[in-house]
Parts: sequence; structure tokens; C-alpha cells
Amino acid sequence: MDNNTENFSPEESLQIIQNMIDKAKDSVADKSFYFLLWGWLVFIGALLQYTLKVIVRSEAHPIAWNIMFLGFIISIFHGVKEKSRKVKTYVDETLRNIWICIIITQTLIVFIFMRKGGWENCYTFFILLYSIGCFLTGRTLKFPPLIWGAVTCWALVIISTFADYDTNILLMAAAILVSYIIPGYLLRKEHKKQYV
Repeated sequence: MDNNTENFSPEESLQIIQNMIDKAKDSVADKSFYFLLWGWLVFIGALLQYTLKVIVRSEAHPIAWNIMFLGFIISIFHGVKEKSRKVKTYVDETLRNIWICIIITQTLIVFIFMRKGGWENCYTFFILLYSIGCFLTGRTLKFPPLIWGAVTCWALVIISTFADYDTNILLMAAAILVSYIIPGYLLRKEHKKQYV
């Protein structure tokens, strides 16, 4: 039986692992599109709801979140367009599964609050979910801005338990700014820097 396994030194093994992480980071940086798309949609949705509820004093303020349907449509078209992407690494697959789990959980939270009420508490849970996805993605990719975004979200979760509903809408906008939008632009910048 022919054994073709190569023996790597510990340094070579670490370099291979680092190369895989760098490829996954490049893949995610390339997908900063999704961080920025969803980040901006949630940010705009939160500010729009706050404006409708607090400034305009409209009872129809939840309609602001219909902007999310735009995100689903754009994501589907963008996903189909990039379907022919190169080889996926284990890290790619891990990150994909993390975000699928977060999306399903967010959808279930919306369903629960639709059935049970208590919407004034929903933003605390959404901010908590943003922190989990960003922390795990940041640790996997060794990308500190995502980790710091997650840590900031944890602080905002605590603050949200002391705040009223209107303030929680603004806290969610702040959370999405630090956990999606700023890291998304930094990922994009890092991706572009590698190809200059």
C-alpha cells in the first residue's frame, strides 16, 4: 500500500491553516456586499421606524421594515450571479452554516413576536444575534473589527434592557452600524488592498 501523505513541520501546518483562513477571509471580504446590504437596510429600517413612530407619530411605524423584502430580492439575484464561485473551504462552509442558523433564528424570533406580542423587547434579541454572528465570524477569520463589533453589541444588549422601546430602535441602528456596516467596509478595504 502506497502512502503518499506528506509530513509537514508544525510551521508548515500552521502556514497551511493560515492560508485557508486568508482564503476564507478573502471570500468573506468579497462578500462584504451582504454585510453592507443588510447592514444598510436594517440601519435605514430602524431610523425610518424611529422617525415614523417618534417624530411623525404614526401607528403604521412597523411598515418601515418592509424594506427588508428588497434585501431578500437583491440577495437572491446576487447569490445566483455568483453561484459559479471557486472552491469552498471548510472555513467557508462553517461561516455559511453560522449565518444560516442566525437567519433562521431571526425569522423564528419575528414569528414568535408576531404570535405572542411584546415587540418592545425584540430589538434586544436581534442585537444579541448580530453579536453572535459577528463574533464567530471575526474569530474564525481573525478579523478584530467584527469581534469589537460583537463586544459593542453585548454592551448595547445590556443597555437595551434599561431603555424604552423608542431608544431600543436607535440602539439597534447603532448595533448594526458597529457590527455590520463598519466591519463590512473594512473587509472590503482589506480585500481591495490585497489586489492592488
